[in-house]
Amino acid sequence: MNMAKDFLDEIVEERTARNPRFADLVADAERRRDLARDLAKRRQARGLSQTVVAARMHTAASVVSKLESGADVKLSTLQRYCAAIDGKFDIAIVPVVGQGRRRQAAKKRA
Repeated sequence: MNMAKDFLDEIVEERTARNPRFADLVADAERRRDLARDLAKRRQARGLSQTVVAARMHTAASVVSKLESGADVKLSTLQRYCAAIDGKFDIAIVPVVGQGRRRQAAKKRA
């Protein structure tokens, strides 16, 4: 089933034509948004308000709100948030297939 392009698809396509990394930047933003939504769901499942989480983090509720809206936050803020909802933030570095080849090709062209 082939869906018609919408305005957002057109913008991403147009910007990607100017900056080949743009689609990757959009994908990164989508992952941050998905993480933020997951964190908010976990907080709510524990019956905690943003105000309570902020108090546990020793910060303002606006910081929690920004984090849960997908804002680009520090790793330490994510760690404190997870601790405040009785969790632990863990990181994994995953190799990007073909990334090394692109860098090598770029070096050869330069």
